[in-house]
Amino acid sequence: MTQPKSKNITWHGAEVTQEEREQLRGQRGCVVWFTGLSASGKSTIARRAEQMLLQQGTGVYVLDGDNIRQGLNANLGFSPEDRNENIRRIGHVAQLFADSTTICLTAFISPYRADRDMARALLPEGRFIEVYVAPPQSVCEERDPKGLYKKARAGIIPEFTGVSAPYEEPLAAELVIDTSLGTIDECAQQVVDYLKAREFVSL
Repeated sequence: MTQPKSKNITWHGAEVTQEEREQLRGQRGCVVWFTGLSASGKSTIARRAEQMLLQQGTGVYVLDGDNIRQGLNANLGFSPEDRNENIRRIGHVAQLFADSTTICLTAFISPYRADRDMARALLPEGRFIEVYVAPPQSVCEERDPKGLYKKARAGIIPEFTGVSAPYEEPLAAELVIDTSLGTIDECAQQVVDYLKAREFVSL
């Protein structure tokens, strides 16, 4: 874990225990970490799952890669070092959401296993749910809603995951979803069902 530069700081604990907080809110916090290539459907599924959960009265929030890079991580590019830092920061933010008993859905390519493992290590056992959104890369390139693959293939975008930069597939994701085989609702329902089965919803 990265050590803070300042040594003149002290961690301040809450007056409410995690158990008390969860009982009062009626749910358990966790991080659902969507990973996969660009245009695989990560953000689309996360947003639909968020909508489904909100309609059931569940506290949930999506942290989206593009959105985070416009604010919190606006100073980061796409070098391996910046990708590491991008995930380090968002891992800690997601942890805070989970601590508050919110179900935090994150949608980041997060191409490196070590970075995803780092984010997992911030949460108690069972509170980090890795969802590998895994349609064939050819499907991602056919979708290409932002035209990024075309630019990467033309050499306009350097260090593009899946073309000129690596993507390390998860080895033991809790969920694997092929968005080429189901509708958005069907894919999002898999996530909601997983959360219900493990009692993150409706204690």
